Amino acid sequence: MAYPVQVRNLRKKLIERFRPLVDMDDVAGRPDEEQMFLSRAVAALAVKIEAACSDEEAARSVIDSSTDKGVDAVAVQQRGDRQHVTLVQAKWSDKGEAGFGEHDAAAVMRGLDYLLELEFHRFGSKIDRHSAAIDAALNSPSPKVTVVLALVTGTDLHQNTKSFLNEVVDKHNLDDDLVEYKVVNLRDLHREILGEHAERKVDLDIQVDGVGKIESPYTAYYGTVSAEAIAGWYDEHGRHLTARNIRDALDLSDVNDKIRATLVKEPEHFWYLSNGITLLCDRIRKHGKGAPVAGAGAGFRLEGASLINGAQTVSAVHRAMRQKPGKASLGRLLVRIISLEDCPEDFGDRVTVAANTQNPTQERDFRSRRPEQFDLRHDFALSLGLQYVIKRGEPDPASDEGCTMEEAAIALAAVHSPELAAQAKRDASTLWGDRYYRQLFGQRPTAHRVWRCVRLLRKVREALEREKESAVGRLAGAASYGDLLLTHVLYRATETADIDDESDEANAAWEARLAGVPDRVRRALAWMVIVIDGAYGRNSQLGTAVKAEDRATLVADGLYGRVLGDEEPPSDAGSRLDQESGAGRLTNAVRVIVDAGRIQAGTVLEFRPVTGPERRQLPRWIEEDPRRARATWQDNKTKPLVWSVDGKAYAPSTLVRQMRRMAMGNDQQVQGTLHWHVPEVGSLVEIARGARVAAETGD
Repeated sequence: MAYPVQVRNLRKKLIERFRPLVDMDDVAGRPDEEQMFLSRAVAALAVKIEAACSDEEAARSVIDSSTDKGVDAVAVQQRGDRQHVTLVQAKWSDKGEAGFGEHDAAAVMRGLDYLLELEFHRFGSKIDRHSAAIDAALNSPSPKVTVVLALVTGTDLHQNTKSFLNEVVDKHNLDDDLVEYKVVNLRDLHREILGEHAERKVDLDIQVDGVGKIESPYTAYYGTVSAEAIAGWYDEHGRHLTARNIRDALDLSDVNDKIRATLVKEPEHFWYLSNGITLLCDRIRKHGKGAPVAGAGAGFRLEGASLINGAQTVSAVHRAMRQKPGKASLGRLLVRIISLEDCPEDFGDRVTVAANTQNPTQERDFRSRRPEQFDLRHDFALSLGLQYVIKRGEPDPASDEGCTMEEAAIALAAVHSPELAAQAKRDASTLWGDRYYRQLFGQRPTAHRVWRCVRLLRKVREALEREKESAVGRLAGAASYGDLLLTHVLYRATETADIDDESDEANAAWEARLAGVPDRVRRALAWMVIVIDGAYGRNSQLGTAVKAEDRATLVADGLYGRVLGDEEPPSDAGSRLDQESGAGRLTNAVRVIVDAGRIQAGTVLEFRPVTGPERRQLPRWIEEDPRRARATWQDNKTKPLVWSVDGKAYAPSTLVRQMRRMAMGNDQQVQGTLHWHVPEVGSLVEIARGARVAAETGD
């Protein structure tokens, strides 16, 4: 069959680069193995494009399986101040005509929902090596999730599919920009496999207003360019604009939405609020009539041009022009143009490195110079004998020796109101803006108030970490997302009239209150899930409930009464590993399965970690010997699992406890039937539940 030339070249390179790296053991020998490899290799290549990682890392990101829930690859990385999670759905086509319709879109978005709820057991076991990083990323301040559709096709998505994707993304982005999607098509994939051969020389014709010139020791110009012109550069040259940059391509930089918002809402202020851009070029030539005159407009042709600083700005400008071309085109920004024609050989590299390694000034840096922050630092030292660190770059104090200005701001936001707790959870950097900063520090809080709020937040977080040891399902998700909102509710339900009191009696009272936090968190956490599920349903996003101001307010109000009354929540054995003995029907899961004949003898089951500590510690231990995650089923009501490591028979919980002892040094009581899965079917708990339903309905 004659393939299109681009598909043929892509196929060849995918085989050369990824065949030795992508795991194909689960489909070895199948008739469609080659097609499945190519799809997985496309997923790996898409991760490489998005995350700028090695081929080995990209191959390791592939989690494609029969139970991948529409997600073929996943990667996590830190970009600037944000944690980024990349999810890839890949489609291969020998003809370069890979289709992607609403059904495919629904599948990948359903997978996105499962990941946002930290329901890793919904996926195949390959996700386990990434689950701890995903968990940490999604619980970080202002995470970003990019769903990449890697399609071997030259055609665009159908408008109905685009509308569906946009609708789902909008639902996830109630108050922030958590989720986005992008398409990587045949052209993008082909360009990536070309590597350095894809780079082309960029010649820019540029019109600069208010021109200034530096002639010694090397030639450079500076002035103002229009946002419309810069967006045109991006449209024409894309990633080739950054040929000399340390960062590989424009779309690898985290687009600064504040830049875009400024250009869309206040284009007349953009020049003042933007740092501008820097271009290097091999030569500068006059373009147009007349010689450049200082202070006037002038045209230049930049031969061999490269953007070496301001990639985020250019990308943001491009997006703003697509979003609001009428307003964004009014924006202008500063440009520096440096010619390397008469420079030493390494001068371009020196400029590039210097332009990309200077620490940017942040809004919180300006706040650190405010008198109230100096007053707090002095108050901490004199009243408490503790440190209050206000400058970036200073080492953080030990936990018993003080706190930072950032930690203080988050703690004060948490106790202030559900709205500020949600804002801090969504994007803590916004607390330094005038609107929120005045609410937190405008009334000059005392060191005692700040320190007690910080300690309350720490106690809540410590208690939640302990809860994660045994919490599963939505309870585990709430433990990951709920720290700030729970802190607010506990503060609201606590006696705080003496929060500024320096007396020994007040100190003793606060120590007693803080000592009671773990038990109150245990009860409040369970109630939190009940309140959220009651208000928004069991399929609602827990993250949204604590980040969207209106939802956070409703949840806080519903939770407050429960916490104030010290009411015990209804027990739910399915939400904790250590409650199997009281679980009744769950305890008999193996007996139900054997009696119903739901699992055929000889079926190979796989182990899946279900708690945060397990996801952090067990996957690497299992990778050292993959047999550790496999057991064979036998029809035995007490010891149905024959472990592949030693050939001995175990009860599910006994085997999980032994594995935890070996890998984690932990002998906690567990519900083993949650951990052992029949691939493509579900956990032993789910299989037993299905058997019970069938028995009750007569199916």
